[in-house]
Amino acid sequence: MAKDPVKEALLRDCDVHTFRGSGPGGQHRNVTESAVRLVHRPTGIVVLISQNRSQHRNREEAVEVLLRRLRARARKRKPRVKTRPGKGAVERRLESKVARATVKRTRGRVESE
Repeated sequence: MAKDPVKEALLRDCDVHTFRGSGPGGQHRNVTESAVRLVHRPTGIVVLISQNRSQHRNREEAVEVLLRRLRARARKRKPRVKTRPGKGAVERRLESKVARATVKRTRGRVESE
């Protein structure tokens, strides 16, 4: 793994499990434990990667995914600015309600002679 101090510190906070990945892959996949599961102890985030045949590459990819998830979790959302509909929008909505009510009110049985 690359000597990135952030990733190294992140790996120290994780439980790393390797196992045999399921799915297609034949003989090679059935005998190597190349799938990697990272469990980040402080947050409980679990990342499972089993896309590559190399355990090292899967571990690097799992750390990348975990880092992205942690950054997304730490990102603050902008507060929603409450807005009100404009005067024209309110008038249009009321006009359409009146028109719809008129249509419904004029429905009825046709009197036969």
